[in-house]
Amino acid sequence: MGREDKATWKANYFAKLVQYLEEYPKCFIVGADNVGSKQMQQIRIGLRGTAVVLMGKNTMMRKAIKGHVEKNPALEKLLPHIRGNVGFVFTNAELSEVREKLLENKVQAPAKPGAMAPMDVIIPAQNTGLGPEKTSFFQALAIATKISKGTIEMINDVHILKEGERVGASEATLLNMLNISPFSYGLQVEQVYDSGTIFEPKILDIKPEDLQARFMAGVANVAAVSLAVGYPTVASVPHSIVNGFKKLLAVAAVTDVSFKEAETVKEFIKDPSKFAAVATAAAPAAAPAKEEKKEVKKEESEEEDDDMGFGLFD
Repeated sequence: MGREDKATWKANYFAKLVQYLEEYPKCFIVGADNVGSKQMQQIRIGLRGTAVVLMGKNTMMRKAIKGHVEKNPALEKLLPHIRGNVGFVFTNAELSEVREKLLENKVQAPAKPGAMAPMDVIIPAQNTGLGPEKTSFFQALAIATKISKGTIEMINDVHILKEGERVGASEATLLNMLNISPFSYGLQVEQVYDSGTIFEPKILDIKPEDLQARFMAGVANVAAVSLAVGYPTVASVPHSIVNGFKKLLAVAAVTDVSFKEAETVKEFIKDPSKFAAVATAAAPAAAPAKEEKKEVKKEESEEEDDDMGFGLFD
């Protein structure tokens, strides 16, 4: 069977992308830099049954989306983010679960000259096992070394690459000589689309507990402002009621005015000994037990002295 012509291939690609846009309400826009065909195949297999991956040229993806915007205007939000080497991962599953699967499918890779370092790279102090003839590589990178048992030993940890820096030829050569593959590559989630809303992937890291804590902090701020300006709100009314009740208790305590809740306070004021009674009731019962134990010990020692059969002056 011969390969389909270019026009047919484009038509099939447009139809597939439109089908996915209609079938799946959620998708990731993913970057595919440094991802090879074999790794992409492994990613597709790992996502099978959960999500589908669709790559393509940016012009074709934009054209397919623009042709479908009339039916779903929210898709227009995707267009500004289709730049660079990107593709789509469509899914109906939980976005956080699919993202975890994407992050799991990474492959270790060596540092290549000219590539951007996606992370900091620190080489720990070690005996490299390299002969003295390789000293020039370390000198070019201003790395302190010494010769130990005929091999080069790095004296200190070396921060050889910083995130965002380009890998130089000397750094790449040294890392390869030390058999260090510092980078790992896979599909990188750049944007998330969910039912007409597009947002950054870090939003998926927010947990219900974080939302609750933020909400309660906002409520506390609203209550504080409302109390300060004297403007009642749902957040401040409970505090206003409590503060008002405290003032009523204070008035009742110094006047003849009385009500059910103030009677206990008045009783305490009339008879302060009740405070002591409450404190005694709340105190642990361990102290009396210790005293009893001491008394028992004392009695035992007195009995032992009597059992000796003679007194001090006998």
